[in-house]
Amino acid sequence: MKITEKIANAKKRIDELERLIKYWNDLEHDEAKIVNLTMKNENKVA
Repeated sequence: MKITEKIANAKKRIDELERLIKYWNDLEHDEAKIVNLTMKNENKVA
């Protein structure tokens, strides 16, 4: 494998990792919204 191929493969892996990190961060943000909504509903019912 040539160095240019190694660099291209490394860039692909980095891009994949960045997409995964963004996806995980978005999931955590959405989960926080769900928890907040649940807590608000409980306060209204109680």
